[in-house]
Amino acid sequence: MKGPSLGVRVLVLSVLSIALMVADARVSTLQPVRSNLSLILTPIYYVADLPVRLWDAVYQQVSSRADLLAENERLRAEALLIQRKLQKLATLTEQNVRLRELLNSSSLVDERVLVAELVGVDPNPYTQRVLINKGERDGVFLGQPVLDATGLMGQVVEVMPFTARVLLITDSSHSLPVQVNRNGLRAIASGAGNNEWLELRFVGDTADIRVDDILVSSGLGQRFPAGYPVGRVLSVEQDPSQPFADVKVAPTAQLTRSRYMLLVFSAESGYGELVPVLEEDSELNDAEVQAVEEALQDPVLSAPGAPEAATETLEAPLDAPLSLPPSEAPAVEGAQ
Repeated sequence: MKGPSLGVRVLVLSVLSIALMVADARVSTLQPVRSNLSLILTPIYYVADLPVRLWDAVYQQVSSRADLLAENERLRAEALLIQRKLQKLATLTEQNVRLRELLNSSSLVDERVLVAELVGVDPNPYTQRVLINKGERDGVFLGQPVLDATGLMGQVVEVMPFTARVLLITDSSHSLPVQVNRNGLRAIASGAGNNEWLELRFVGDTADIRVDDILVSSGLGQRFPAGYPVGRVLSVEQDPSQPFADVKVAPTAQLTRSRYMLLVFSAESGYGELVPVLEEDSELNDAEVQAVEEALQDPVLSAPGAPEAATETLEAPLDAPLSLPPSEAPAVEGAQ
């Protein structure tokens, strides 16, 4: 026996559904039935949805851990970048302070000066030499005094086109004439081979020198201008059986910490007139520099009344040693 057709079934079910919806909306007769059906179907819904919820939980756990790890790496990288910037800021701050000190120091001297930067240190433990970023192109010459913001550092002993090598006053081969600022007592300060102290040579056992006395350059020998701080007396050991006292001096210059230095152009060194010409055009070529030297060597263009020693120094080539009085010969031999 053949049943009702498919169209009839759909029509009956549709009418029945509409009737149930209208009855559920208009009357509350079917409310208990719906509540009971929902109570029965809830576990089925839970079991059917369980795989999806388990997958979501696992995915959330895995993605959260990955996100946390990625965020942790990102935050660690940002922290390192911030620390680097802070270190750079601290370095720039200290550099600014040192430059301000250096500029203040240069404003207190009468000679012309040129700021140079330290670019290298001699690795030989038995020498005290540094390399600076100024050379022959900038007017640097042999024997030129070098100082920092606190005192005298040394002198130029080797000149290259763009760099120069500076011999520090603590080198064992370096000596310079000094005097006690308190009473004018003259002596010779020699390097001890380390950055900690200098030695005063040939100081009489009865000489008037005390701890904390300030030593300055005396200007004798026509190499270092007079009046620059050299060191402070650390100790004075006097032995009646010895003809000379043992005097140790701490350098006032920050030999192991200064990065910026001042190259001094002074009349005493014999090159005081070369700086204004070089300052007008810092990009002078070799021919122009040679023309300047020839002009300086012309006796007609020499300044009237100039000291003979300075004139002889100007007429000497750049690599020639400066002439010194015989009384200062030991100090100069050590310096060169």
